[in-house]
Amino acid sequence: MEAEIIKERIKLIEGKRESLLRLLEQPDLGTLRIDVNQALEEMDDLLDEFKRTFPVEN
Repeated sequence: MEAEIIKERIKLIEGKRESLLRLLEQPDLGTLRIDVNQALEEMDDLLDEFKRTFPVEN
């Protein structure tokens, strides 16, 4: 897979992270809150790894 395709997909993932954060604000989330937190942690790990692999070029 080409680096540009990966970068585009990572941008989509970053956008979905905001949706998870909004979902986490819902008071009636119940035990699903655990899954949302886990998804956020894994997504942050993925984004950190991506940034280490493809550093921002200035």
